[in-house]
Amino acid sequence: MATDRLRALEDVEKEIATVLLSAGNIVLELSKDKSNGSYLERQIVQFQGAVNRVETELSGHIRYLTQVATGQPHEGSTYSARKDCQMALNRAEYAKVKLGELGRTCEVMLEQPQT
Repeated sequence: MATDRLRALEDVEKEIATVLLSAGNIVLELSKDKSNGSYLERQIVQFQGAVNRVETELSGHIRYLTQVATGQPHEGSTYSARKDCQMALNRAEYAKVKLGELGRTCEVMLEQPQT
């Protein structure tokens, strides 16, 4: 699952390179004294298509990350369960320390002579 997402992001990165290349070609063609209209039109269509694909893919990744980050149930994510377990272990350790301190205090009080 994670490797699929990484591959998809790599594809998005390639699409971004296509966007930049198309934009560069458009600017280069526009800077000429006599630009080729059909070539310019193809580059614009390619640019728009690549931008739309990048936007769609990135929106999907953002939705996924929003779902995972907000703790909603999601297949394959164990972060919430691991976090809950770690917090329970931390609370148990804290209780152990406090009980140890209470036990030492009780021992000290019992060792003192009663007057």
